[in-house]
Amino acid sequence: MDARDTDTDLKKELDATLQTRRELGEEYESALVDSFLEKVDQRIDGAVERRVRRQFAEQQTVTARGTRGPRPTDSWGDRFGFAIVSLILAIPLSAIGGAFADFSGVLVTWVGIVGVNCVQAARTNPELFTARRSRPTAKADDWKD
Repeated sequence: MDARDTDTDLKKELDATLQTRRELGEEYESALVDSFLEKVDQRIDGAVERRVRRQFAEQQTVTARGTRGPRPTDSWGDRFGFAIVSLILAIPLSAIGGAFADFSGVLVTWVGIVGVNCVQAARTNPELFTARRSRPTAKADDWKD
């Protein structure tokens, strides 16, 4: 239910309550006000309950996704398969590139193949192309007997 729909419904309820009060008189005023407030409380409770359910469902979804680890994509078979497919496709692509643009076509083809393989390697091994970590250097004290 939209907030505007709720506002319109509440306005209608208030108008009906006020009209009923005019018809019945002041002796029923407290009962009418209590009835109207009960309806407002029910709507508020319903809205809060929906919001709590939605947040609980979102929390369960986050928890469920967090407990299940991602599928390892850096397996040896995946890398080997990608390399084999890349080499198999390199043969006809090289022939096509050589037929249309001679050596420059073959060169462009192989730059593309190497580029695709570099992107795949960087995706599966992000630390491969980052700055190398400094290696511990040997200290003078390490060489003493």
